[in-house]
Amino acid sequence: MSGPQFPPLFTGMATAGADPVTAACTEARNGCDAGLVTYDITAERLRAAIVFAPEVALAEALIMLPVCGIGFQNALGALAPPEVSVHLEWAGGIRLNGAAAGSISCTAGGTDPKAEPDWLVIGLDVALADGTQETGETPDVTTLYAEGCSEVDPGDLLEAWVRHSLVWLNRWTDEGLRPLHREWEGLASGLKEEVTQSGYTGTFIGVDETFGMLLQHDGQTRIIPLTDTLQDAP
Repeated sequence: MSGPQFPPLFTGMATAGADPVTAACTEARNGCDAGLVTYDITAERLRAAIVFAPEVALAEALIMLPVCGIGFQNALGALAPPEVSVHLEWAGGIRLNGAAAGSISCTAGGTDPKAEPDWLVIGLDVALADGTQETGETPDVTTLYAEGCSEVDPGDLLEAWVRHSLVWLNRWTDEGLRPLHREWEGLASGLKEEVTQSGYTGTFIGVDETFGMLLQHDGQTRIIPLTDTLQDAP
């Protein structure tokens, strides 16, 4: 049985239970080509990661976080029933019908915002089902299947995530940031609401040109850079 099929220049690698982000970081350190997709699919979770080789400084490269978030929303939106709403938190959280169902993460080979990282890994972790909780016990946490997506094949979702993320990466390259901003702001969770991020609380009023969070409090606006979402490399 063949595994998921990806666009040209992307190659898949099943991790057989190991964390795909850790596997992707290891492969990236060892000099793998960009476009490697590591993945692990179980009955309860879809986990995956994509290796990128940015040619821009880390602060700009991390725009791949919202790029791949939009890619996931578009992918699930095409496969799920129309009544399922998918929204994106600024730091990578994925919400289905208002409840947390997974996340997009970013890890890089370097932490200097002004330097070009050796590699960038974008991870995906989505709850498909939960065999340990009774429905309703955790109203702010959900799964794909609990929200009516039981007919969505996780392999198809993985393929679609990579395809749609590539579409938005190409749009960013060809058209600049404006289409990304327009699409993302229509999907943003918590916009115009009070949120706490990086130890600061305020009203989330939007993002700057490089997707830094604009947090307003007592008439002052603080910019929280996307680099605050960067996870330590395993």
